[in-house]
Amino acid sequence: MSDTNTPPCPVRPHDLIVMRNPQLWSKWPLLPVIRRSPEGGEQQLGVLYDARTVSATYGFSATVFLVNVFLLPDTEAQLFASPKRVYDTVEELPADGWTVD
Repeated sequence: MSDTNTPPCPVRPHDLIVMRNPQLWSKWPLLPVIRRSPEGGEQQLGVLYDARTVSATYGFSATVFLVNVFLLPDTEAQLFASPKRVYDTVEELPADGWTVD
């Protein structure tokens, strides 16, 4: 869950559909996501990663890796070691302000 005290955001159905379906990701196996501050200032960049399909690794379907899509780690292990926000379900991502970038 988020470590900020921002109120839940209204969920855009399109974001949730895309987040749930890696076959819709234009940059598969990655999906760039962004979380904007409610005040319009600072923003967080991240990616979702389809680890299940790429390496049969489970447990990351609701994880935002806090990396810039243009500055990705070289290996999957380095990506897994990156700072991240882990959620229980994909539905929690857009509710916490993450949108498809």
